[in-house]
Amino acid sequence: MRKLILSILVLVLSLELAPGQGLYSPGSPKDDGRFAASTKQVNQFFRRFNAEESVDGTKRYYEGDALYRDRELRGKFISVLFDNETSGISNELKREFMGEVLSEIMPQYINFHRDGWFSEVSALFTYRGKQEKVTLFLKIQPEGLGYEWVIDKVVFEPFKDIFNKPEGDAKGFLHPLSHELGFMNLRKAFQDSDTPEAFTPKEYQPDYLTLFLYEMKRGNIRFETIQDVKFHFFQINNWYFELNQFNRPGFNTGWLISNLVKLQPGDRETLLRYIYDQK
Repeated sequence: MRKLILSILVLVLSLELAPGQGLYSPGSPKDDGRFAASTKQVNQFFRRFNAEESVDGTKRYYEGDALYRDRELRGKFISVLFDNETSGISNELKREFMGEVLSEIMPQYINFHRDGWFSEVSALFTYRGKQEKVTLFLKIQPEGLGYEWVIDKVVFEPFKDIFNKPEGDAKGFLHPLSHELGFMNLRKAFQDSDTPEAFTPKEYQPDYLTLFLYEMKRGNIRFETIQDVKFHFFQINNWYFELNQFNRPGFNTGWLISNLVKLQPGDRETLLRYIYDQK
């Protein structure tokens, strides 16, 4: 019975694909409004990527259901989860990604509650009477019997040049025999210098989130509105993709993969630095 149901489903779905498209071919399927309809919610993106809902989105699939995480169904779903209009992701790269995700031996899935994905939120705040753009990075963490979103990092332009540690001859320092003077020469760091960060360890990194929250508690920063939301995924081994929302006519709308990168050793760390420092 399961094979019969699957055969009928594959036949129906294949009728919806444009001529020449294979089962796992990325592209823009011809659609009657059921299969490639807008992925309206991020949670639905998870379900479609994993094949945990029906073609028309009216039924959830759970472990034990005949089509739960079915490979054929996943291939159909993932092929329409790319931004096929503006992203510029090559079909070759999509096919390679889908080949690894849909592996018969070791398929890969995304998990809402697992590490390896986070949100980037662009917002407007008022800082000391002036409107400023703020980028907040949020992640999911366990809380009680459930989960919660928490602010993990912040990028705020007015803070970026506050801690520019001098280098070379311009950098102040405390003499290695300062302890013999009872560190009385700390006056150099705290009173005579306008760059006290020069006297911190080489690995010192300012905690901009703490500074941001401090300024907010003092009433110097006030939230205004959200401008944009996107998501960064590192849950698929050796791959990164970005998820954005597209509001436009047609079926290639909603939450879609807008950027796809195959990662080499060390690329993840480099990419994370770029994401956090690009603003």
